[in-house]
Amino acid sequence: MISAIQNIDTFILNFIQNNLHSTFMDRIMPVVTFLGNNGMVWIVIAILLVISKKYRTTGLMLIGALVICLIIGNLTLKPVIARARPCWVNTSVHLLVSSPKDYSFPSGHTMSSFAAAVVLFLRNKKLGIWALIVAALISFSRLYLYVHYPSDVAAGLILGIAAAYLSVNALPIIRNMFNKIVRTRP
Repeated sequence: MISAIQNIDTFILNFIQNNLHSTFMDRIMPVVTFLGNNGMVWIVIAILLVISKKYRTTGLMLIGALVICLIIGNLTLKPVIARARPCWVNTSVHLLVSSPKDYSFPSGHTMSSFAAAVVLFLRNKKLGIWALIVAALISFSRLYLYVHYPSDVAAGLILGIAAAYLSVNALPIIRNMFNKIVRTRP
């Protein structure tokens, strides 16, 4: 089963390398992937939302989803699974970005991007659609740049969506519990 997934992963990456590369894309994809570095674009959006009283709840949900991704992805799954990145396995591919130092599974760029985009979509469809497009582009950039396997990206997508739903559904419960504690204090 694992070898079949690895074979599919390698086939897709080789297809992208052999058929989709162009001078234009070679310039654009490092910029697109940079947007997802450390979830910074999503963190900035979350902070801007939190500053606004009208959108504060959405910003808190976005921050919650990103924290869930950090804990599940970067602090738990990456070190436990310790999957080598494709660029570590096949060093003959010329990288357009620096080789990442952490492990490959799951894709943190994808996980945080889809977590943020789904929170935004659930709270504001119009903004969410744009965020989902950006999340998809960031995710594809990880394959194009040969730093993730497709299964890393697929897992990141699924975990990101789960983190978004968990955050969106947990925040009202946490807020209600906090309000009850505050009201019962003498």
